[in-house]
Amino acid sequence: MRFQTLREARWILLVLFVFIAISTRIKSWLNIICTALILGTLYFFRDPNRSTPSDGDAIVAPADGRIVCIDEPFEPEVLKAVARRVAIFLSVFNVHVNRAPIAGEITYLRSHCGSFLDARHPDATRENAYKTWAFQNPQATLVVRQIAGAVARRIIGWSKIGDKISKGERFGMIRFGSRTEVYLPIDCKITVRIGERVKAGETVIAKFRSNEPIAS
Repeated sequence: MRFQTLREARWILLVLFVFIAISTRIKSWLNIICTALILGTLYFFRDPNRSTPSDGDAIVAPADGRIVCIDEPFEPEVLKAVARRVAIFLSVFNVHVNRAPIAGEITYLRSHCGSFLDARHPDATRENAYKTWAFQNPQATLVVRQIAGAVARRIIGWSKIGDKISKGERFGMIRFGSRTEVYLPIDCKITVRIGERVKAGETVIAKFRSNEPIAS
């Protein structure tokens, strides 16, 4: 359990501990419920270490969860081109820490206001609040979009523009159920399929076609 991750739960834990202090004087079963909620919160904010592949062509998942979409939409904010998109749905049972899909520099970061539809809803990508990141290295520029869900109302960023980041390094998280999308160069080879479960910083979701620079 990392302090940086656990710190994001500080107010939730504080309220639950206050409830425990009150419930001990009222009903013992309330104490049990509050204790269970504290354990559940600690479980949600877990942040295990991951083994990131060293292959320079490998692009790793930016989030834990299940692949719900693989398509080729137009990415209008950063790339301004058609890209290969891999979308991951995170349930409340997944680790919610986001990790960099490639090593490089953070060159773009912007938050957007929006709705809070269920992250599985087809309109969630367009309508929900989200935060867009761009990771750039000599091979390509990749875009990662953290999308809020019906329960996830806070998108957290730990890194900033100009930061140099390693592949698999933590850069932020989304609290509770949500969706994370990564936009890849159109000629990348996708190595996952819809329905597959992936781990952030560890599962290879795509590969660059060669070691030669790819136009971003």
